[in-house]
Amino acid sequence: MNVILKQDVEKLGKVGDVVKVAPGYGRNYLVPRKFAVEATPGNMKIIEIEKLAMAKRDQREKDAASLLAGELVKLTAVVKRKTGEEGSLYGSVTSQDIAEFLAGRQIEIDKRKIQLEEPIKAVGEYQVPIRLHREVTASIKVVVEPETE
Repeated sequence: MNVILKQDVEKLGKVGDVVKVAPGYGRNYLVPRKFAVEATPGNMKIIEIEKLAMAKRDQREKDAASLLAGELVKLTAVVKRKTGEEGSLYGSVTSQDIAEFLAGRQIEIDKRKIQLEEPIKAVGEYQVPIRLHREVTASIKVVVEPETE
């Protein structure tokens, strides 16, 4: 059975790909969950039109992300936290803290796009990558300072 993918499916293909799958897999899993449609000539034309619209939308989003990346590179997030001996933090700096800093600068970024592998637990300077788009990633400088009393 040939189907046209409407969403990216891991280990199968990307949006718009025409793939051959087992009839049961296509009929019982892909089609009911709206991951794919049957590859008929009419559906092929519809998918081509949707692909063009998606490409235009994706390019607009990429351009907007590139502009935002230019702004983010200029920013330095200064975070003050209580520290113990030897510069270790009593808490940690998380992606939520960085998202709140950016929200204070009228830049709305979802905390899940901030790619902080693990929370920052020591004083210092860090480069934190932010994935704005599939192809655009910017880094923001995060400076963690001890809180003065």
